[in-house]
Formats: sequence, C-alpha cells, structure tokens
Amino acid sequence: MESENRRELIEQVVVTAEQMRQIEGRIFEAGMPVAALMEKVAGLITRSIQTLYPWAENRRVGVLVGPGHNGGDGLVVARELHLQGYEIHIYRPLSKLKELTNYHAQYALSLGIPFYDEIEPLYECDLIIDGLFGFGLTRSLSGSIAEAVELLNQWSQPVVSIDLPSGLHTDTGEVLGIAVRATRTLCLGLWKLAFLQDQGLDYIGEAELIDFGIPLKDIWSILGEPPDLLRVTKTVAKQFLPLPRPKVTHKYQQGHLLLICGSKQYSGAAILAGLGARASGVGMLSMAVPESIKLLVVSHLPEAVVIGCPETTAGAIAFLPELVLEKLHQPSGSSHTYNAIACGPGLTKDAKDIVQGVLAAQCPMVLDADSLNILAELITIPTLLKRLGQTVLTPHVGEFRRLFPDSAELLPDRVQAVRKASQLSRSVVLLKGARSAIANPRGSVWLIPESTPALARGGSGDVLTGLVGGLMAQPVLSEHPLDAVVATAAWWHAQAGILAAQDRSELGVDGGTLAEFLMAVVRGNRE
Repeated sequence: MESENRRELIEQVVVTAEQMRQIEGRIFEAGMPVAALMEKVAGLITRSIQTLYPWAENRRVGVLVGPGHNGGDGLVVARELHLQGYEIHIYRPLSKLKELTNYHAQYALSLGIPFYDEIEPLYECDLIIDGLFGFGLTRSLSGSIAEAVELLNQWSQPVVSIDLPSGLHTDTGEVLGIAVRATRTLCLGLWKLAFLQDQGLDYIGEAELIDFGIPLKDIWSILGEPPDLLRVTKTVAKQFLPLPRPKVTHKYQQGHLLLICGSKQYSGAAILAGLGARASGVGMLSMAVPESIKLLVVSHLPEAVVIGCPETTAGAIAFLPELVLEKLHQPSGSSHTYNAIACGPGLTKDAKDIVQGVLAAQCPMVLDADSLNILAELITIPTLLKRLGQTVLTPHVGEFRRLFPDSAELLPDRVQAVRKASQLSRSVVLLKGARSAIANPRGSVWLIPESTPALARGGSGDVLTGLVGGLMAQPVLSEHPLDAVVATAAWWHAQAGILAAQDRSELGVDGGTLAEFLMAVVRGNRE
C-alpha cells in the first residue's frame, strides 16, 4: 500500500528543468553515485523497451548518443540490449563526451558495437532510441545534428526518446529549431513540464514515467508540500467528486445553480450547458433563457426550472425577471439565493447589460464564451477586482488573449500565462487546450494530463461550463479549494471525451454525446 501511495504522489508531481536539477543535486549530495543512478535508470529503460519492442520483432536497434548523461543513459541501454541479443548501431555526432558517458562509449566499442558519425547507417534499424539531449536543453539544434533529426523524422520506424525528445524545451515544450518526433517518450523520475504544454505534444508521442525511486523528502524539500504544479489524476479527482451523498438530504442541500445562457441564434448552447450541469448532480438547476427558446430547452431538460426572459430584437436576453434578480441580490449563503451562477454559453455580445448586472452578485460565478468577450470590453482586471464573490473564467486561447493581453505575452508557455492572469485578476482561470491548465490566485496550477482532439468541436465548452457551475454550486464541495473543484470538472470533461472517442471515434463526439459519457467517468472512478 505504501508503494502504491508513493507512486500516486509521483504521478501528480510536475517539475521544471531547474527543479529537477536541484532534486538530483540533493540525491548526489546524499551519496548516490552518478554512475550507479545511470545504471539503475538505464536498466529500467531497457526493461521497458524489451517489453514494448521484443527482440523477435525488433532485432536491429539504432541508438542516438549525445555528449551528456542522456547520451550515457543511451549507451548503457545499448550495451544491455546488445547483451540480450539485439543488433545495435550507434549514431554519435559529437566526439567530445562527458567523462562518464565517454567511459560507456569506450566499453561499447570494446564489445564490437559499431559507431557512426552520420545517421544514414541506422536507416535499416527496426527501432530508434533517442539519447541525444535530455532535460535542460536551451539551445536550438543546428548543423549536422539538425540535419540528422530532420532525416530521422522522415523515417517510418518507431522512435523512443529518453526523458524528452531531443530538441524540446523542458519547461515550455517549445521546439528549439527542430526536434525528434518520438513515437514514445520515457520520462525519467518526475514529469517534466513540457509533457503538459500543448506545443510539445506532437513530438512526445505516448508518454510513460520511469520512476527510479527519488525519495519524497528530496522532492518536497525543493517543491514544497504540496507543490504548486500538479497533474490531476484519477485519485485526485475522486477526492473532489460529490460522492457519496448523505443518506438523508434534499435537493437544496445538493446545491442550486443558476445558468444564464442561450439566444435565439444559439439555443443549442443553452441545452448543452444544461446537460453538463445536470450531469454534475446539482440538486436544483434554474436556467434563464430568452422566452423564444424556453419550450425547446424544457423539452431537453424537463427537470430544470426554465425561466423565460424578455429578449432583444436580435433574440438575446434583454433583462432578467424580478424573480431571478431577487435571488441574485440576496447575501451570499442565504437560503434564498443561488449557490453559484454560470453565465455565457450562447448569450451573444448583445447581452452586455446582463453580464454587467450579474457581476454584482456575491455568490461564486463561472464566466464563459460571450460573457468573457463582454468582460474583456469592460476591462477585465479592474472589473473582477470589484467582485465580492469568487470568479472562475474558462477561456480558450483566443479569449484569453482578449481578456489578459499582458499575460498573453507569456504564451505559448501556458502555465506562466495562466498563473499571472489568475494572480492579477484574483480569479480561478481555466485555460482550455489540449492540456488545460487551471490556476488560482496563490500561484498554484493544476494540469490536465490527457485529453482528446475529439473535444475540438462546437458545444464541448458549453458542456464544460455547465459541469463546472454544477460542481461549484454543491455545498459539500465548498469545503474544498475552488481551483481543485474546477480542475476536477476539467478532468471529468476530458475523460468523458476520451471514453466517447473510444466508443464513437474522434469524429463522433458531439456535445450531446459528450454529456452522455460524463456518467460513465463517474462509474469508472468509483471502482
């Protein structure tokens, strides 16, 4: 059980290059010989490769060797695979190697393993192992090495990168000139930040963490406990799902969400947001929509209290009825108010007065879609700093640039950009993407470790808004940090997309289908 708990903690941790250097430094200062650690790590890599690419199907293996310890890892792996019967060919473009790496090169030569200073002889190999450069690379690849990587990327055989694909920036995932396009990357010790940045994903391929036993005390001494960068895993999400419910309860004890959404033009957005909210398990769902789409929304969400609102000539909500306004202006925590508000899907920018009025409410609120565009027009930061309640923003990159032009300068480093935006606005910010990032004003960031391109489809964000709002509204979750609840919703949404894509293909995951699969995630997470 202790080893399982340790593995779960290790899976959550994310480090920068500098943090990884400091953690390794503590290990070496404590007496772990560098050579011993290299042997241990390379042994784990070798076993993984033998499992994934057995000798019977991958007899010829090419190994790319750089000058540092990443190259040393590659050489030890090459040696061990050679001793297991694989035919090894080594590409070593640089003759000057670090001392330990050079020792391994000399021994590999003594075993009769051929070395080449050009990559072309490795073309006939069944598998390529990339050990050119590991974490901490800051210079762009150039010259003959860049040419070799460009050629390698044109070949068809699988490529396994050690720690990081050579040419990727460890923290941002930026391609430094050119980078190896790996089929699989074996990340060493702790997850590097590049694995959670959108721009590196096309190069990393399938990712696997090689846990070589870093003591937790060394991790916490550098990162703090808890760290300010964490991956949302199944175990983490399970802590913040509103389960199990008490045996004696009633609907208002399970939260009351007001969803302000929709227009004559975008009636579907209101329905999809409502379906996301319904899946959250919130006890009561009230929806304020234009009068012209009320019956349509009721037909899809018969359990919701659907409030028809007067509308503009363009079909947007013109103003909220008195029965809604009365609850909006009750003090936060009152039994006569809403526990949370979700505002934005399908509103159109004609609803500017609605958004301005809603911002004055004291209860927690999530803003998405057109409410974000309206917020940007109102000037984001000073407007949000006037709010008395907690605010969650769920922008995609385009909306983020409009909301936070100064923070957007930090893009494409999504982590730094979302962290700055959250701190300046004193809001929880969920920056959507292939690897969504959720920041709180204290500087902590949650990262969603996996998703699917099936979610790149109109309506998926509306489902997420309803889901986030529905979780925020449930009083049982008010005991937890708001950013953790939002991160759970983002993880839940991504997992539903993955399950739906497995069942329907990446082309078959529309918003309605996505909402249907939300419950499948909960069922699986209770196991």
